Amino acid sequence: MELSSEIAIKKPKRLTSVVWNHFERVKKGDSCYAVCVHCNKKLSGSSNSGTTHLRNHLMRCLKRSNVDVTQLLAAKRRKKDSCAGILNVNFVDEGRRVEGMNSPAIVRFDQDGKDMSYKFANIKLDEERSRLDLAYMIIMHKYPLSMTEHLGFGTFVRNLQPLFQPVPSGDIELLCTEIYLKEKQKVYEMMQRLQGRISIAVDMWTYPETAGYLCLTAHYIDNDWKLGKKILNFVTLDSSYTDDLLSEIIIKCLMEWNLESNLSAVTYHDIFVSDDNVIKIKDWLSQSKPLLGDGLLYDVRCVAHVLNLIVEDAVEALRDVLEKIRASIKHVKSSQTAQGKFSEICLQAGIQSQNALLLDCPNQLHSTYQMLKTAVEHKAAFSVLHLHDNAFTTVLSDLEWEWASAISEFMKLIFEVSCVFSGNACPTANLYCPEICDVHLQLTEWCKSKDVFLSSVGSKMRARLDKYWSKCGLVLAISAVLDPRFKMKLVEYYYPQMYAGESSNRINDVSSSLRNLFNGYSVSPSWSSVDQSSVLPISSVPSSSNDARDRLRGFDKFVNETVQSNMPFAVVDNRRDRLKGFDKFLHETSQTQSTISDLDKYLEEPVFPRSFDFNILNWWKVHTARYPILSVVARDVLAIPMSTVAPQLVFSSGGKVLDHSRAALSPDTRQALICSHDWLCPEPEASLPSSIHSALAGFVERS
Repeated sequence: MELSSEIAIKKPKRLTSVVWNHFERVKKGDSCYAVCVHCNKKLSGSSNSGTTHLRNHLMRCLKRSNVDVTQLLAAKRRKKDSCAGILNVNFVDEGRRVEGMNSPAIVRFDQDGKDMSYKFANIKLDEERSRLDLAYMIIMHKYPLSMTEHLGFGTFVRNLQPLFQPVPSGDIELLCTEIYLKEKQKVYEMMQRLQGRISIAVDMWTYPETAGYLCLTAHYIDNDWKLGKKILNFVTLDSSYTDDLLSEIIIKCLMEWNLESNLSAVTYHDIFVSDDNVIKIKDWLSQSKPLLGDGLLYDVRCVAHVLNLIVEDAVEALRDVLEKIRASIKHVKSSQTAQGKFSEICLQAGIQSQNALLLDCPNQLHSTYQMLKTAVEHKAAFSVLHLHDNAFTTVLSDLEWEWASAISEFMKLIFEVSCVFSGNACPTANLYCPEICDVHLQLTEWCKSKDVFLSSVGSKMRARLDKYWSKCGLVLAISAVLDPRFKMKLVEYYYPQMYAGESSNRINDVSSSLRNLFNGYSVSPSWSSVDQSSVLPISSVPSSSNDARDRLRGFDKFVNETVQSNMPFAVVDNRRDRLKGFDKFLHETSQTQSTISDLDKYLEEPVFPRSFDFNILNWWKVHTARYPILSVVARDVLAIPMSTVAPQLVFSSGGKVLDHSRAALSPDTRQALICSHDWLCPEPEASLPSSIHSALAGFVERS
C-alpha cells in the first residue's frame, strides 16, 4: 500500500489507549487513518471513531505475532495502580514450573515517571499447557466437567485469551483421567517406600436412587512420623451388589495396590458388617504371611458409627418427652405476649442462661441436643408457666424433666468425646480408649439405676457398646498402652471400674495380646527397615572393657586351634554339622529375649508426664533408637483409623452423600476425579474442625 503522499502526524503526547502501540495515526486531507503496523491495513483513526474497531482488528490480525491487546490493557491498569513493574506470573505444580508468558513485558517511563509505553516480546499461547491447567482446576475445586461448555465460562475465556479454543467436556474428561493415572503412580511409589505398614478404612457413600459407593482410604505414618491418608479406590456398586460381595471387592482393591503383604489393619464403617466377609479377607491375607496378633487388627469397627447409634437410642427413648418440649418451645415463640410472659418468669426464677430457646431440625441430632440443653436450662420457668399462661397446656412432670436432664448430660458427654477426637490435629488411635471407657462407665451407672427408664435405655445402649468393645476393646487398650503417658496404668485404672472381679483376667488379656503382637514383629523382617545404626546386633555387643576384649582375642584363637588340633577333622566337622540347628536356635532365642526386653523396658519405666501439647508421634520418633522394634509396632498401631468418618458426624443421622455433579459421571471418571482431588488437595495439618457444626469436606449431610 502506497503511503508516500500521506503525512505522518507527530503526536504531541502519548495517546490514551495502548491500542495505538500497534497503529500509526496518519492524516490524508481532512481524514485521519489508523494504519496497522503489522499488516499495514488502513482503518478509521478519527477521534470520534473510538478504538473498539482497532481492538477487533488486532484480534483477527494474523501478522500480529500473537500479541493480545487484552493483555496490554490489563497490564496498563495494573501499572496505574503500582509503578513497580509488570511481573511474569508462573504456576508451580509439585516442582514443575509452568511459564505463563514466554517473555516478560518491557516497561518504559518518561522523565516525569508518568508516561508509560509497553512493548511485548513474542507472547505465544501454550494450548496444551492451558488445557492441562483447566483440568487441574476442575479436579482441585470439584467443578463439573460441563463447565467448559457453559456460556459464561466461554465468554470469560474469550475475553481473557481469544486464541484459546473451547475444550469439550469429553476432552477434559480424558485429561483428568491422564492426571489421575500419573498421580496414582506417584501414590503407589510413595506407599512402597513407607517403612511402616498401611491401615485401610472401608467406608460407604450413598446417592439417591443408586446402590451406593465403596471408598477405601489408606492411613499410615510416613517415614518422618507424620500421620497421612490417601483415598485409594472409589468403587461404584451397581444394582447387583449384595453384602456378601463386600469381601471380594475389598480384596480386588488391595491386590490392585499390592497391599496384601503390607497391611496392618482394616477398619469397617459399620458395626454390623458381616463376620463372614471379615473372615474371608483374613483368610486371603493369611495366604501371604501369618497375620500379626492372630488377626486382632484386621477387624476394627468405626467408633463414630457406634456412638451415633447410641445417641439415636437415647433420642428415641426420650421421644415422647421431646415432643412435649417442642410443643412448649413453639408456644413460647408463638407470640410476643407469650415470649414476654416467659421472659418475666425467667427473671423471677433467677435463670441466668445465655442460650435462647431453639427448635431442632428433623434428623439433625446436634440440633436436638441443643434444643434439649436449652430447655433443661429453662426448666424452672417451664414448670410454672402454666400458672401464668392459661394457654400453655404442655406441662412436663418432674420425672420427665429428670429424664430429659439425664439424657442431656449424656449427650453432652458424647459431644465432648467427639470434640476430643475432631479437635486433635493428630487423631492417632491412642486417643480413643479413655474416652470410650468414660462412656462405658456412664452407661454402667445407668444400668444400676433404680429408675426403670434410665436402666432400660442404659442397658440397650451398653449392649451396643459391648458389641463394639468385644471387637475393638483390645485394639483400643493396646493403642493406649503404646502412649507413654498411659502405658498399662490406664488399663489398670479403668478395668477394675468396668469389670470389677473380672478385671485381673481382662488386664492379663491386654498384656498377653500386646506381647503376642510384639513377638510377631520381633520375628518379622519388616522391622529391619528401621534405621538401626544405633542398635548393635547381639553378636557385636561389647563387653564391659574394650581393652580386655582385645587382649582375649589371641586366647580365643588359641583355644579354637588347640581344640581342633586334638580331634580328627571328620569328627569336628560332623559335630559342627549336627549343631547347626542348635546355633540357629540359640540365635533366635537370644534375639527373642533381647526384643522382649525392649517391651519390658518400656513398660517398666515411669509414664511420661501428661501435657496439653504432647505429640505422641514426635515422642516415638525421638525414642526409635531406644525401642527399635516396639517403635515399629507403635507406628503401625497408632496409624489405625478408629473411625472411618469425621467424629463430629456422631450427631448426624446422615452418611456420606455424593454430590450430583460427581454422581452423574461414569464409574471410572468418578473414581479418577475423587481420588486425584484427594491426592492433589490434602487436608492441611492442624486444621481439623473442632465443632460438630463444621462441615466435612467432600460430602454433604443428608437431612
